[in-house]
Amino acid sequence: MNYLVDYQKKLGLTADGIMGPATAKAMMTDLGITDKLVFAHMMAQVAHESGMYKFARENLNYGAAGLLNIFKKYYTKDLADKHERKPEVIANHVYANRMGNGDEASGDGWKYRGIFGLQLTGKTNIVGFMQHIGLPADTDPDTLLDDPKNYFLAGLYWFERNGVDKMCTSISSECVKKVSRRVNGGDNGLSDRQAQAKVMFKALGLA
Repeated sequence: MNYLVDYQKKLGLTADGIMGPATAKAMMTDLGITDKLVFAHMMAQVAHESGMYKFARENLNYGAAGLLNIFKKYYTKDLADKHERKPEVIANHVYANRMGNGDEASGDGWKYRGIFGLQLTGKTNIVGFMQHIGLPADTDPDTLLDDPKNYFLAGLYWFERNGVDKMCTSISSECVKKVSRRVNGGDNGLSDRQAQAKVMFKALGLA
């Protein structure tokens, strides 16, 4: 599934998955975004993080080695061996009792695992987004994916909630690097993030 293609269909555009001027203009209008720089930087980061608008929910299908590497704070070798390749069990364990989630038995870890391109994670963050767009707090997160607009609204929400929108001040490579580091915590995938940003800047007539 490609959420950009689905959004283009919803907006009555040519559903080719290409970010051109017409798509950029229509999306900005529909999303209520007036700042081209914010939209460009946000879309570039979402494009990279989501594998070009394809990934929707966090994949927690880790083997024991992966658990010990990524979630070493929450795992011993014995527990990792027991939980490997059990995504729901893993989510309920590593996300229990934090980010607004209940304990392991509540199932909140799995229900509120990462969602959308920038991976909103945890009950506090996901419910906050749902209320932000006018949905009840008890909405099933999976149903949000029925509307491709939510995929991109979530990216904007993450940017604004974390103050990243204020960092989007230019089309310079240095600005892209600063935004990328805020999103990712480092320079992982920086070359692709820079490339995606250039596509966006061109589509918006900024470069």
